[in-house]
Amino acid sequence: MSTQTLTPRRVRRVILQGYLPLIVATACIVLPLLWMVLSSFKLPTGIISTPLQWLPHHLYLGNYQDAGRQVPFARDFVNSAIVTIVGAGIKVVLSLFTAYGLVFCRFPGKSLIFLVILGTMMVPGEISILPNYALIAGLGGLNTYWGIILPGLGSGFGTFLLRQQLLAIPSSIVEAASIDGAGHWVKLWRVVAPISTPTIITVALICIVGEWNAYLWPLIITDDPKMMTLPVGLSLLQDVEGGSISWGVLMAGSLIVILPILLVFAVLQRHIVSGFTQGAVKG
Repeated sequence: MSTQTLTPRRVRRVILQGYLPLIVATACIVLPLLWMVLSSFKLPTGIISTPLQWLPHHLYLGNYQDAGRQVPFARDFVNSAIVTIVGAGIKVVLSLFTAYGLVFCRFPGKSLIFLVILGTMMVPGEISILPNYALIAGLGGLNTYWGIILPGLGSGFGTFLLRQQLLAIPSSIVEAASIDGAGHWVKLWRVVAPISTPTIITVALICIVGEWNAYLWPLIITDDPKMMTLPVGLSLLQDVEGGSISWGVLMAGSLIVILPILLVFAVLQRHIVSGFTQGAVKG
């Protein structure tokens, strides 16, 4: 087998077409995060000083102390954790149940139901805020966990992604389980779910990120500081600091909000590629 000679022209082309775009894209993502982390440890004068100072002269922890004193981040963290765990968990289970029904169960109107689910992905979520607020407020769900969680329990994208994965499962595997006397419940949890684990983890990660970063609905449905989530608490910190704009405190609060989800993403990110590609063969 012949190998291509790495001429200087070919090396330059590889760098310009491959490495350079990758480096630029990585820098656009990493540099703002790096600046946020470094700024959270700077004195207020160090952030806006000229010339620009990337590294702080010494680690200043006062920004975190001020952020924790002005906004109850501990309580907000508990609220966000409860909303994220319960909301994302129910979303994944409902998406899995719906996808299984659309693939392995026979009932009239199945294609129409799937089209309706796809249609929900094309409608902006802001459209449903007013009717959802009227419904939840009428049921007494203001400043409650279930009031925050309930309107977002349906996940059209999660159902779609899991359906595509289940379509890729060989029918002989499911038929063999049926011959052995397995019902739908057994086939779902002992056959389908183990095979689809990477896709389920991918859907779970998407739901976790969405629930953790949700801002508009928790802001509308809660006015009690004890029930606010971290993104809403961060906006309160910005309002508190709105007069003098203490950027160090804002950067510290932002890092507190995004650090947990970054850790979750770092743990689960290896499943994302396989989860997206598992069902890509069959549509």
